[in-house]
This record gives sequence, structure tokens and C-alpha cells, in this order.
Amino acid sequence: MRKKLTAVLPAAAMFAYALAGTTGIAQNVYAADEEETLTVWCWDPTFNVYAMKQAEAAYQKDHPNFKLDIQEKVYSDIEQSLITAAEAGTYDTLPDIFLMQDYSFHKNVTNYPEIFTELTDSGIDFSKFSAGKLADSTVDEKNYGVPFDNGATIMAIRSDMVEKAGLKVEDFMDTTWSEFIELAKKVVEANDVPMLTSSGGSEIVIEMLQSAGASPIVDGEVKLVDNEALKAAIEVYKQLIDEGIMVDYTDWDQYIASMNKGTAAGVIQGCWIMSSIQAAEDQSGKWAIVNMPALDDIEGATNYANCGGASWAVSSNCKNTELAFDFLSSTFGADVDLYDDLLVNAGAIASYLPAAESDVYNETSDFYGGQAVYKDIVEFAGQVPGIDYGAYYSDIRSALTDAVTNVVQNDADIDEEIQNAQDTVEFNISE
Repeated sequence: MRKKLTAVLPAAAMFAYALAGTTGIAQNVYAADEEETLTVWCWDPTFNVYAMKQAEAAYQKDHPNFKLDIQEKVYSDIEQSLITAAEAGTYDTLPDIFLMQDYSFHKNVTNYPEIFTELTDSGIDFSKFSAGKLADSTVDEKNYGVPFDNGATIMAIRSDMVEKAGLKVEDFMDTTWSEFIELAKKVVEANDVPMLTSSGGSEIVIEMLQSAGASPIVDGEVKLVDNEALKAAIEVYKQLIDEGIMVDYTDWDQYIASMNKGTAAGVIQGCWIMSSIQAAEDQSGKWAIVNMPALDDIEGATNYANCGGASWAVSSNCKNTELAFDFLSSTFGADVDLYDDLLVNAGAIASYLPAAESDVYNETSDFYGGQAVYKDIVEFAGQVPGIDYGAYYSDIRSALTDAVTNVVQNDADIDEEIQNAQDTVEFNISE
């Protein structure tokens, strides 16, 4: 599409120039149209692409000449295109705006800073977004991303299974892990299924780590050894597995099936897991959402974390940063009506905190037993501690996966496995 536009622009420009000699206005009309077009890269037509199309329509109400050229690309292609441009030192292939996975932000801003336009002074009020979400796209106290979808961690539980154990959903709100484990044992005994299902041990361990605000990177250095919260998280994980409170699947389909078929009473995951839970329509009214347990005896521990998500970035190739800034600020940075539409029609939960105050977000959900789940989730997001992975999220997660696996499957010493994880990450960083 971009090549076609490039091919016809010279002719259009000549036509506008010729008219300008007689009308005095055509050239200005063309110039205005040209400067009010932004190119966007993103993936998923029913989620991210839809969101951009709705943002375009919202912005056009006050800017009728504004247009977006939205180019759908899978995320791996977007990231590879960014890296290729940076390594070649040719940025004219980049769009004006692109969507980036949150866990890739630090790595790419650190390794390829010339790709990005800093957004700190763009006019966007970043204080209105979840601090935990913002941390992923903030490097050296500078903002490089506008948070989009919400990845706040939830604990979704089967209310019918909880009640069968003589408990209430409210009993699971604001618990510590030790309190949760005692409650969960009753649910397991009453229903003969694990309380939790999981997919990949390091993911829930990292959520526990974030809930305590315990950064694995401190002042640019790996901080896994002597990280009290990390050791506590792995201890909890091992206890959950050993006592049959949680089952861990390596196969994603089996993981989802365990929720849909009722072979687990709950899950701790980013709120995006709700779409998979809701696929089991016969379970409507049998689920509820609460926050995750907090680590016991860890200073600063909370019941809140974040898992996954993406944010919008402005590239260094953007020819009209003022337009890009104003578009993002007016839409994803301020428009509650836009977020209402995205929730209803795309299932996109906002990380923009004022969205929780809207009538749409305060509506109750029949599937979740009449709970105003979306309001609750945005409020959860507002309490997530921000932690620093530096540019090494993938390295940290991979090393912790190995550590957790060895602890659970081979009864390896936790301190030794954390040391091995630290050594592995430090080695990868030094290469």
C-alpha cells in the first residue's frame, strides 16, 4: 500500500501545484491532507486493529482531514522490521506509530534507542495509567509508550466450587498465600480437583515477584540472589504443586481445557485469560474475579501484579510528531468513550484508570455472577507495583523457568537454583 501511495504522490502534487496557480487554495488542501496522515503497524484485526480504527474515527470528529494507514503485521514481523531498520541505520521504512509488546520495550529501547521518539513531554498525562503497566515502557525515567490493553493479574475462581466447600468468594479477596492455601485445601477436598491451574511455572512466580515490588534488576545489575521475595515465591510455588493445590500444564490447550471442563477451580493470570474462561458458556454465573494472594512476611507485598499487554510507540521516522502526540493524547490518553467501545466490541480492558468510572465499566456481568468485573480489574491495575526487568525479561524468565522446574521435579535446593539462574542471566548479558 505504501509503494502505491508513493507512486501516485508526484502526480497528485503536480496537479495541486497547477491548480494553485488559478485557485490559490488547492496546494494548501493537499498539504494539509498529507500532513494529517499517520501510518500504524499493529496485529490482531479484532483487537488492536479495531482499536486503532475506532481511535481514528473518534479523532476525525474534530480533525476531518485526519487519516490512518493501518498496516496489519504479526508482532514478530514488527519487531524484526524495527531491528533490521536500526541495524541498517535506515529508518525511512518505519511507520509513524507501532504497537510493541510491553516486555520488549526495555530491550529495544536499550539496544536500539534511535527507533523511538520519547513521549515524556508529549502532553500525555501518564499519571492516569497503571504504574505497573507504565514501568514496562519507561526507561531511565523517560516514557516511550502509551499503555493500551490491561494485563492486570486476576484470580478467577469457580464460585460454585467454593460454595460447595462451605466458603464464599469474598473469603478469597485480599488474602496472603498462607491464608489462601488453607482455604484452597477445603475447595480441593470438596471438589476433588486442584484449586488452580497454571501454564509455565516462571510466569506465576514472576507475578508473585511483581506483586511485592521486588525488581529482579536493581541499578542495572541482576538481583536474583538475596531477593527475599523471589525465594518466597518459589517456595510457595513448590508448596502449591506438592500439596495438589495447583496443577501445571506445559500444553496450552490442556491448560485452557482445565478451566473449561471444570478440572480446576480457578486460575491466576493476566485478565486477558477471561476470554478463554468465557468460552465455556455453560459455566455462566459460576465464576468470580478476586485479586491474587500476597506473599507472607515480605515488606511491600501487595495483592496486585500485571502479566502481558502492549503499548503504542512513536517511531523516529514520524514526520509529524505533534500530530502523533495529539492523536494519542486525545484518544488512548483521554477518551473514556473510546475505551467503553473497545470493552464492549473488542473485549479490550483499559489500563487508563479513569475508564473505571464510566457507566459501561460499572455494568455487571452475568457470567461472573453479577460482579462489575471490569471496574474491579481497572482498580486492580491502579495498584500494581512497577518493577524493572531492564532489557532482560526473556533471559530472566527463561532462567527462572529452569530453576522452578528443577526445584519442583528434582527437589533441587532453591538457593542453589536461584544462584544458577543469576549466573545464567549474567552470562547471557555479558555476551
